[in-house]
Amino acid sequence: MHWDIAFDNLDYFLYGTTTLDWHFPFVHNPEGMVASVILAFFGIFGAFWIGLAAGLMRMSRRWWVKLPAVCYIEVIRGMPLLLLIFWFYYLAPVITGETMPAFSTTMFCFMVFTGAYVGEIVRAGVKALPKGQMEAARSTGLSHVQAMQLVILPQALRNMIPSFVNQFVSLTKDTSLAAILGVIELTRTGIQVDNREMVASFEIWITIACLYFMICYILTSYSRRLEAQLSRYQARDR
Repeated sequence: MHWDIAFDNLDYFLYGTTTLDWHFPFVHNPEGMVASVILAFFGIFGAFWIGLAAGLMRMSRRWWVKLPAVCYIEVIRGMPLLLLIFWFYYLAPVITGETMPAFSTTMFCFMVFTGAYVGEIVRAGVKALPKGQMEAARSTGLSHVQAMQLVILPQALRNMIPSFVNQFVSLTKDTSLAAILGVIELTRTGIQVDNREMVASFEIWITIACLYFMICYILTSYSRRLEAQLSRYQARDR
């Protein structure tokens, strides 16, 4: 066993050559687990708002609002994430005339890809509420937009938390696909160290798996805590 090799390279797995300073964007040349966390965090943040907009647009009664959301959700959900990454990476220079950095390309793809699934989660969460909720909100004088914002979404989003977490955990693991474009995230650091050492593949990849598990466990633990807190607030309001 060569666990010493995995431990000696633990700092490289965690942050590589990442540097911190007080100038925007504060984190420069992110590598290792730091790069994976950044990709996951901004991918989750962007996917939530893209999916929220797409889900609400898909429920619109206006066809010119609904149609773009339907096309976006169905096309993206029918496409493998790896194909989407390649598609954006090689298509961007054709459209813009400039090559997008691999890190930015994968982050954008994570937002777009996960946003399509979040859109379906939002639509299902809103549809699961009794129709009387909207009718009761409208009877108080609220417009459709106000009723959706103040009455429907707060209830629906609370019920969507488990589905959101499952999708976001999946995205966190999918950040490993960034290694295909040469992004030095957690999986890529494992590949580099494994190719250099050649004698500790088992130990290296067990270490990488444990680091991924740690990230996902923290995310799921926080979601359980948030869900329990929201349930207590809901019980108290009753």
